[in-house]
Amino acid sequence: MSPSPLTTVAELASRLEDPDLRIIDASWFLPAEGRSGRDEFNRERIPRAVFFDIDAISDTSVDLPHMLPSPAAFAASTKTLGLTPDVDIVVYDSFGIRSAARVWWTLRVMGMERVRVLDGGLRVWKAAGLPLETGAPKPPRQGIAAVRFDPGRLRDREDVAAALAKGSAQVVDARSALRFRGEAPEPRPGLRSGHMPGARNLPFDQLLTPEGQLKSVAALSEVFREAGVDLARPIIATCGSGVTASVLALALEVLGSPAAVYDGSWAEWGREGGGDIATGGA
Repeated sequence: MSPSPLTTVAELASRLEDPDLRIIDASWFLPAEGRSGRDEFNRERIPRAVFFDIDAISDTSVDLPHMLPSPAAFAASTKTLGLTPDVDIVVYDSFGIRSAARVWWTLRVMGMERVRVLDGGLRVWKAAGLPLETGAPKPPRQGIAAVRFDPGRLRDREDVAAALAKGSAQVVDARSALRFRGEAPEPRPGLRSGHMPGARNLPFDQLLTPEGQLKSVAALSEVFREAGVDLARPIIATCGSGVTASVLALALEVLGSPAAVYDGSWAEWGREGGGDIATGGA
């Protein structure tokens, strides 16, 4: 596979029979969207895909949404997905690129190196008239992931607070401009509105084409520049709960500027006592 963190529907279609390929459906939706990724996977999916539930494969001991599990819990939760270090993995979702980026990031943190995101996901696959599998999915393959945890891709609240205080890294928030400025309520109850003082705002959908694919390298570079982000300096991506922050991390990987993700994101920082808050523009 190419060294890019992305792959195309044409490349995936050409490899559907490859025994060294694993395909993951990572579709996920906010409760307000009224959709179920698992239900939609059960109805239709890319052939040979297995479902990765980001809410179930998470640290359920904390009261934050889909936090990264421990390496041991990850290995136990994913042993039925056929994930091993010696296979190629393609992750997709039905949005285009959203939760697939989160699963890509999770797998990279867990030491999986041969992971790609399907550019445009199921939307582009279906638009190309490529085959779908329907009905009850086949039992997934067995395979215990050998986890090699990579802490360099992960940041916690203390890391973010220190970066903001010292200016050692840029914090870039993938939430909408209205949520960032504190002009729209958070979709999760109990959270304050606003943003981390000193953070930049780059809504994740500005990185995508109308078809749900990542924009070109030149266009991505311009989007980050317009948001005031210096690609030569360290970057921490954040959002509401660590999902769309991973889209920023994916785009930055494409640009050759790998970023870390604040896993707790606003679900943690926005709670009472979570951290200082500013409103208005960056």
